[in-house]
Amino acid sequence: MTRPPSAAQRRVIDAADPVTGRLRGTEAQLTALVKRGLAFRHPRPPHDHFLTPAGHRIREAPAEPEAARTPVSAAPSSDGVFAARVGGEEDGTGDAGPARLREVRGAWQGLLELRRMTRPDGSAELPCGWERTHLVRAAALALEAAGHRPAGPAGDDGYRVRATPQPEAVAVYEADGTARGACAATLEAAGWQVGEHTEPRSRARYLLASPRKV
Repeated sequence: MTRPPSAAQRRVIDAADPVTGRLRGTEAQLTALVKRGLAFRHPRPPHDHFLTPAGHRIREAPAEPEAARTPVSAAPSSDGVFAARVGGEEDGTGDAGPARLREVRGAWQGLLELRRMTRPDGSAELPCGWERTHLVRAAALALEAAGHRPAGPAGDDGYRVRATPQPEAVAVYEADGTARGACAATLEAAGWQVGEHTEPRSRARYLLASPRKV
């Protein structure tokens, strides 16, 4: 769980540029947001600060009175970054209500902006460093943001993203062949290299996806 931002931090987040997520505030405010994972400092001069996916999620969520705010355990992960549904979650969070859709949309837009801010050419076509170190969550976010449905805890229809022994690849399981093909198209459009494979023992079909480098 993470504490919600203070009223002053929320004002800085809400005032961020609606397109780039660029922030303006005192050095202390910006440093505090960076420490909480809600902002990052661009490595190139003038070293401006921008919202991370978690910061975009905060901005997308409706503001609440300070006394009414409570941490939400289902949305952020332990490091404060928005956690997409990888499929098979035990908490029964498979339904995509309006609030969840806003969270996903904000996280995806924030991730695209993070790509732009961390690539020399300013392109959002290829995965960024965060995605390469959080492969399962990054692939799941791309799928959920495109409207694909994650599998429920009972293993019903829907995608499941899982880690693999390969250092830069995830496996995406989807029992329905048509849906599996749609998942592959979504990941390819999001900058991933995708191939379809068959497990030797179970003969189950799955996608092997890895972030493209060029």
